[in-house]
This record gives sequence, C-alpha cells and structure tokens, in this order.
Amino acid sequence: MSAENAVSSKGGAETRAQEYWKANIKIIMSFLVVWFVVSYGCGILFIDALNAIPFFGFKLGFWFAQQGSIFVFVGLIVAYAIRMNKLDEEFDVHE
Repeated sequence: MSAENAVSSKGGAETRAQEYWKANIKIIMSFLVVWFVVSYGCGILFIDALNAIPFFGFKLGFWFAQQGSIFVFVGLIVAYAIRMNKLDEEFDVHE
C-alpha cells in the first residue's frame, strides 16, 4: 500500500509541477507580448501615428523609442516579480 501511495503522491506532485510551469509560461508569454508591442510596435511600426501626439514637448513616438520603452521594461520586471511571487505562494513553492 505504501508503494502505491508513493506513486500516487509522486504523480500528483508531477501534475502540480506541470500546472505550475504551464502557468509560469503563460505569464512569461503575456509579458513578452507586452515587451514586443512596446519595443517593436511603439518604437518602429506605430511611430508615425505616435509622433502626431505631443508629449512634454517631444513627439510621443520619439519618446517611446528613446525613454518610454525603458520605463515599460522596468515596470515589466517589477510586475513579473510580483506575479511570480503570487504564483509561488499559490503553488506553495515560495521561499
């Protein structure tokens, strides 16, 4: 019986680990999409449309390409750390 329980609990742990990594990959992919849209979209693709909007005396497209993307990236790092701490607590793998 104890061998069956060990196998059963191991299978449950593996399933839980797979759920954790699936959630982790989902978070990473969502932050990568934001990163791509801000860096490539706002800095290159949508720059003409954004340049029509003034922002503190600069064109918004120029500002995003030079400064805004850096602020967004730092914000993504902070948001990722907060979200992963919540996920770790949810799956009881926090420090």
